[in-house]
Amino acid sequence: MYNKEINELIYKFSNLGLDSSSDGAMMIGRAPFKGPKAWLNIIYPKVKEEEIAALERELNSSIPESYKHFLMNYSNGGNFLSSTLSLDGLRRYLTRDPKANSRQPFSILTPNLYERPENAMKNFFFIGGYQWDGSLLYIDKDTNIVHCCELNDATSKVHWNSFEEMLLSELKRLYTLFDDEGREIDEDVSTLPY
Repeated sequence: MYNKEINELIYKFSNLGLDSSSDGAMMIGRAPFKGPKAWLNIIYPKVKEEEIAALERELNSSIPESYKHFLMNYSNGGNFLSSTLSLDGLRRYLTRDPKANSRQPFSILTPNLYERPENAMKNFFFIGGYQWDGSLLYIDKDTNIVHCCELNDATSKVHWNSFEEMLLSELKRLYTLFDDEGREIDEDVSTLPY
C-alpha cells in the first residue's frame, strides 16, 4: 500500500459506490448531482518503468522521485472531490467517443511543456492543480518541497515539505469543505490552500 492514511481518505466515499472503467481506472463515490457518470475520486492504473522513461524523454526532464514513486506504486495521477484537486499523469491515449468507458488523468506534459508559467525555474516540476482558478502544484527538484502557485506566476503562495505531506494535508483540508455525500458545503468558499 502507498500510504494507509491517504488511501483511506481517497476511499472515504466508497459507500457511495465503486466502479472501474474499461481501462482500469478506479472510480470512488458516485456524484449524481455533478452528472450521471460523475465520480468524486478517480485513481488510475499505475505507470510502468518503461512508461516513466518515455515520459522523461518527452519532457526532457527527470520526474522527481517522490512523484515517480506515486505514479508507479499508487496511481497515474488522480482526481479528487470532482477534480477540485487533480494530479497529472500519463495520458496513454485520447478518445472523444462518448460511449467509451475510458478515464484518463490530465496530462503531465501540458503544464511542464506547453502551459508553463514564464517565471518557472528549470527545477520546477508541475504535478497538478486546483479547479477553483487553475492554481498549480509543483515540486522543486532541488529541495523536494511542493509549492502551490497561481496559474501564470510560479511564485510560491504556500508550500509543504514533501509530496506525501501535501497530498495528506490537502485531502484532509478539502474534505472539511464537502459534506458526507461529496457536495461542496459552500460553493462560494475558495478551495485553494492560500
